[in-house]
Amino acid sequence: MANHSQFGFQDASSPIMEELVEFHDHALMVALAICSLVLYLLALMLMDKLSSNTVDAQEIELIWTILPAIVLIMLALPSLQILYMMDEINEPDLTLKAIGHQWYWTYEYTDFKDLTYDSYMIPTTDLPLGHFRLLEVDHRVVVPMESPIRIIVTANDVLHAWAVPALGVKTDAIPGRLNQTSFITTRPGIFYGQCSEICGANHSYMPIVVESTPLIHFEHWSSLMTS
Repeated sequence: MANHSQFGFQDASSPIMEELVEFHDHALMVALAICSLVLYLLALMLMDKLSSNTVDAQEIELIWTILPAIVLIMLALPSLQILYMMDEINEPDLTLKAIGHQWYWTYEYTDFKDLTYDSYMIPTTDLPLGHFRLLEVDHRVVVPMESPIRIIVTANDVLHAWAVPALGVKTDAIPGRLNQTSFITTRPGIFYGQCSEICGANHSYMPIVVESTPLIHFEHWSSLMTS
C-alpha cells in the first residue's frame, strides 16, 4: 500500500516486481552516471580552454560512439530478460478469470465448480473503520501464497485494465479477447490495485483487492464459498 509523499515503488510482493524494482534502480544509476559525466564536461568546457587537438581527436570520437552503445546494451539485456519472465506462464496451481464491467469486476475460479462472484467497491458511507476509501471491495480476490497463479483477463463492455502494483501485474481487459498473465505472492497480505484504463464516468470506482493467504486458509475459504 502506497503512503503519502512516497517517492518509490510499493514494497514488492512477487518475484517479478522485485526484478522490476531492481531494474529501475539499475537504470537510475546509469542515468545518474550519464548526467554526472555530462555536467563534468560542461563545467570543463566553461572553465578550461580546449585545444583543437582535443576536439578533433579520433580517440575521443571513438569513445563517444562506443560508450552509448555499451550503455544501451546494459539497459537492454536486463529489460529483455524481465519481459520474457513476465510472459512466461509456467504450470499454474490456480487459474483465475477476471471480467471487467462498467464498473465492477467478476471473478471466476475455473478450477472450482460454481465459484464465481462479483466484486464491487464499498461506498464511503458503508466503509468500515480503518479501511481505505475508494480501494476496499465487498469481495476480495483470495489466492494461495507462494503458488503460481494464472489470471485470464477480459471485458464485457469497454476497455479495462487489471493492475496490482505490488505484484507487478497490469493486463488490459479487451472485449472479445482473452489476455493472460501470472504472478506469485511471496508473503501473506492484502494488495490493492485499480482499473488502469479509462473506462467511463466511474472509472476510478472499480478497485482490485488481492488477499494472499496460506494454502490451508485458502482451502478453507474455497470450501465455504462452494458449499
